[in-house]
Amino acid sequence: MMTRQNIRSASPLEPIIGFSRAVRVGPHIAVGGTAPIGADGKCAGVGDVVAQTRRCFAIIEKALADAGATFANVTRTRILLTRIADWQAVAKLHGEIFGEIRPVTTVVEVSRFVDPDWLIEIEVDAIAA
Repeated sequence: MMTRQNIRSASPLEPIIGFSRAVRVGPHIAVGGTAPIGADGKCAGVGDVVAQTRRCFAIIEKALADAGATFANVTRTRILLTRIADWQAVAKLHGEIFGEIRPVTTVVEVSRFVDPDWLIEIEVDAIAA
């Protein structure tokens, strides 16, 4: 039987909703929808999709590290935006991180998130030995 590792973050929503930032089972790591939540529990970079994207990737990077992985282990990303017109700005940052790694990705527009100030959420899947 493969062991399960639940990885927590500082999100105040984790205990309310009952979720983990990431879960590792064997070599498989799933990082759930990661919103731009600052250290203070509030939205980071209000109105600035680039700042929010950077915050999401910082949270994801820590979750991957806590699971024993890095961005190099990522096989899939999912980018959810409330304004599809922001896709190019977000794609540029995605390319800075994943340009050589080249995971599969999906970019979609959604109507809204739990916090109306969030412009983006990002999910990733990874495989690490």
